[in-house]
Amino acid sequence: MFETVVVGADGSDTAAEAVRQAIELVKLTGGRLHIVSAYSPHALKSGEGEFTKSLGSDSVARALLDDLGSRAALAGVQVDTHAKAGSPADAICEVATDVQADLIVVGNKGMSGARRILGSVPNSVAHQAPCSVLIADTV
Repeated sequence: MFETVVVGADGSDTAAEAVRQAIELVKLTGGRLHIVSAYSPHALKSGEGEFTKSLGSDSVARALLDDLGSRAALAGVQVDTHAKAGSPADAICEVATDVQADLIVVGNKGMSGARRILGSVPNSVAHQAPCSVLIADTV
């Protein structure tokens, strides 16, 4: 049970706590953890005939995933990381579908106040997930 776990990460403290909890859960099951970070794609810009590209959000997502993946590996967890263009909820659910996840872990950021009513990543994931969802208490 819960051998394939997907967790979302965006660099926030709440997401870091969700990843920590997912690592602990996967350690108990001996499964595999998939850490997902979504980003908005950036186009290359041309300046005076030369192509230039600043540090884009895909690079930031990859750096975050490298860090979190290293932490999971140091904890003895088998881990794969996924940088995906698009909305966080869609990216998380897409990876969960692709890897046939048993569980998605998300932090409870945005689960109170107006965002709870208007939409948040945990709420969106819970409504479109292809598997069970654990909304971790991260506050």
